[in-house]
Amino acid sequence: EGLAEARRFRRDMFAPRAPWRHGEAPAWLAALAARCLAQVPFYRKRGGDPDDFFRLPTTTRNDLASAPWEFIPDDLPAHDVLTFSTSGSTGPAMAVPSSPVAAACYLPALEYALARHGIALDGGRGRTSIVLVCAQRSTLTYASLSTLLDGAGFVKINLAPGEWRHPDDPVRFLDDLAPEILTGDPFAFARLAELPLRHRPKAMVSTAMALTSGTRAALESRFSCPVIDVYSLTESRMIAVATPRGHEIVPHRLYVEILASDGTPRPPGERGEIVLSGGFNDYLPLLRYRTGDFASLDLSGATPALRDLEGRPPVRLEDSRGRPVNTIDVTKALTPLPLAGFHLRQRADRSIELTGWGALSVFADGAVRAALAPIFGDLTISLRLDDHAPPDGKPLPFSSELPPDEIEGW
Repeated sequence: EGLAEARRFRRDMFAPRAPWRHGEAPAWLAALAARCLAQVPFYRKRGGDPDDFFRLPTTTRNDLASAPWEFIPDDLPAHDVLTFSTSGSTGPAMAVPSSPVAAACYLPALEYALARHGIALDGGRGRTSIVLVCAQRSTLTYASLSTLLDGAGFVKINLAPGEWRHPDDPVRFLDDLAPEILTGDPFAFARLAELPLRHRPKAMVSTAMALTSGTRAALESRFSCPVIDVYSLTESRMIAVATPRGHEIVPHRLYVEILASDGTPRPPGERGEIVLSGGFNDYLPLLRYRTGDFASLDLSGATPALRDLEGRPPVRLEDSRGRPVNTIDVTKALTPLPLAGFHLRQRADRSIELTGWGALSVFADGAVRAALAPIFGDLTISLRLDDHAPPDGKPLPFSSELPPDEIEGW
């Protein structure tokens, strides 16, 4: 049943789409609002009129982080719930409920994004179609088979040296698999570009962090294939794919608003916060969810697009030996501590300043220093506890005074 549902989603992804009109909620959106107000505990407690969509209150990341179980509809079976953890690249990490079908539906969305660039996945048994490349101190790695791709393999690897028996093994492994596409973030792709990989994929799909034009050009030159920038969140999965006119919205039932800080709508062409409703995760129906990212909306084409997207830019951090540090590793190290939020800044002399919101005890007993020392080495680390609540939205957790660097320097 789940496979049939995922295949229906794939057909819908490639079906013609009804055009948007600014300030008009499509019929499916009213139905979604009615379902949320009836079946989802969080929305039901707040109340509202599903027929007056634009007067419904917005939802924040803090709402979801504090009680993710309250976003699961009452009429869905609890035994199907999966939990994904956010990387914390734009705020404290949190648990996000999902389902096997929602996880599988990321693939048709990826196929649609690839099709916008004239690329198709062949799939089929006996081959690996997709490799997800990471460059983190530690992360889950695995191999699996995709039923939607007729038994083709999907593999997640980590380029960290400790994951391999020999330094040459990542290159040998990837050249042997010869995947159709590589996915990952700009940080991982920058590390991959340093390796003598011979394989040339059909495309590289960059996600999780903003992709600079310089990095994209360097990667395309290095691997002789298009590098496709995808905008996605763990909460919503894939949102948009980069095209010449901006990041075009991918899911057919994802409604995007652009709001000012006071919640008033911004007309097409004016910048504001990206607010999402819908998506393809039944276990987390989004209703006016503030992303903390910013863009303007372009409704001039057949598909709505986000222009001048300001998402989660990669931040250059280094350890005491000048080696690059992945912000995800920092977030993972701090996540077990009772911090409501944090901001880590690296100064030009490489010293670290960390401001945290939360319990004083984690500063007093040295837990924060102990968490950061294995990552940054013997760099000077100064700590400050902020008694005030973290800023609204998604606090920016990382900044750096080190000069920005494109792929050649990483």
